[in-house]
Amino acid sequence: MNKIQIIRNQDVDRVLIGVPEGHHHLRVCIQLKNECSLVFQEATIANILRAYTTIKTHPTIRVQELKMEAFTTQPLREGFATHQLLETSRKSEDVEEELRTLLEEGAPTT
Repeated sequence: MNKIQIIRNQDVDRVLIGVPEGHHHLRVCIQLKNECSLVFQEATIANILRAYTTIKTHPTIRVQELKMEAFTTQPLREGFATHQLLETSRKSEDVEEELRTLLEEGAPTT
C-alpha cells in the first residue's frame, strides 16, 4: 500500500519556480516544512494544470484521472516530452470514490 501524505498549504515552507541555468524547461520545487522537497518538470505541471483548468471551468466535469503514456512515434515536436500524463476513460464516479478513499486514509487522526 502507498503511504498517503496530504500536503496542506501550511505544510509548505516555500516554492521555487523557474528555468534553471543550463535547462530549457521550467521546474517547480516545493519545499515542505518536514524537510522534504518535491521537484516537478514542466511537462508534469502543464499536464496537471490542464486537468485543473478543465475541472474548474467545465460545468459538469468534477474529476479526472491522468495516467502516464509514452509516445514512441518519431519525430516528436521539439521540446515535446515523450512521457505525458493523459486523461483516462475511467468513470468519473470511480475516480471520485478513489479520491475520497485516499483523503480519508490520509486524514490525520486526532
